[in-house]
Amino acid sequence: MELRDLDLPALVTLAAPAVTEALVTRLREQGYDGVRASHGYVVQRLLDDEPTIGGLAAALGMTQQGASKQVADLERLGYAERVPAPRDQRVRHVRLTERGRAMVAATRDARRDLEGRLVDAIGSHKAGAARDALAALVDVLGLAEPVRRRAVPAPRD
Repeated sequence: MELRDLDLPALVTLAAPAVTEALVTRLREQGYDGVRASHGYVVQRLLDDEPTIGGLAAALGMTQQGASKQVADLERLGYAERVPAPRDQRVRHVRLTERGRAMVAATRDARRDLEGRLVDAIGSHKAGAARDALAALVDVLGLAEPVRRRAVPAPRD
C-alpha cells in the first residue's frame, strides 16, 4: 500500500501520535524528563492563566482529583507550582515555573524544527497547502474555537 492511497483522516491518525512521540523524545533528550503528552493539555491552560484546581478541572472536563494528580505530577517534575491567592491564602492557584516555561519554549522549538524538516522535504508551497488542509480539518471537527481559547479537550479513550 502506498501512503498516498490513504485518506486524509487516516494519515492524520497515523502521524499525530508519531509527532507527539518525536516531540516528547526531543524534550527528554534536552533534560525535560518525565514529560508526557497528557501534560500538554494542562500546560496549555497555564500559559495565560493561573487557575485553581477546580477551574483547571472544569476546563479539562475532569474531576478535581484528576486535575490535582496532573498538577502534582507537574510539580514533582518542576514544571508547575501552586501558589496562594493574593486575597485568600486558603485558595491555591496553579502556574508554570520558569522551568515549565522553558519546557514550553523547547517544545515550540522542536515543533518548528519538525515543520522545517517537512518544508525541506516537500517545499513551502505544499507545506502551506498541508497547513490549510489541516486547519480546515480542525475547523470541520469543531475545534477551531477551543484552539483559539487554548481549551482543546483531552482525548477520551
